[in-house]
Amino acid sequence: MYTTSDFKKGLVIQQDGAPCLIIDVSFQSPSARGANTMVKTRYRNLITGQVLDKTFRSGDKVDEADFGRNKGQFLYSDGGRGIFMDLETYEQFEMDQDNFSEIAPYLLDGTEVVLGLFEGRMVTVELPMTVELTVAETAPVIKNATATAEMKDAILETGLKIKVPPYMEAGQRIRVDTRDGRFISRA
Repeated sequence: MYTTSDFKKGLVIQQDGAPCLIIDVSFQSPSARGANTMVKTRYRNLITGQVLDKTFRSGDKVDEADFGRNKGQFLYSDGGRGIFMDLETYEQFEMDQDNFSEIAPYLLDGTEVVLGLFEGRMVTVELPMTVELTVAETAPVIKNATATAEMKDAILETGLKIKVPPYMEAGQRIRVDTRDGRFISRA
């Protein structure tokens, strides 16, 4: 059991029978004497993806979710679904097409990820901060281009479309930020 004093960003609690990741927490002291401190939280239901707000009173208790994070690996894509393997138990998990389509452009076979497991089933996949991908298509190199020049479009080996500096050419490996899909550097 957690109390509201344990709440912090990144904690996983159980609300309405589902694991919920706390995104934001703030403590508010009321002006009236003798009133309880209010703990306002914003959390994401890890099964539905829904973001909700809830206010707790100081001292309220919530259940600890049966949630664990294990090292995993992306194995392959099968008809739009993603197949992942837990590297500790070698158990395989399948991610449905709707959720997988958001992260698929950052995954190559063998990419290491962190699997979020709730009651023995996979509910989340955390990507690494950066991934290395190869530029498949881009406009020709512009002579005398500098790093501060205007960016150009590129299509990567996974189909991801991003902006790259004008000196990049097809076949080069680059680092891409998985949080916002932007070019970081050459690999």
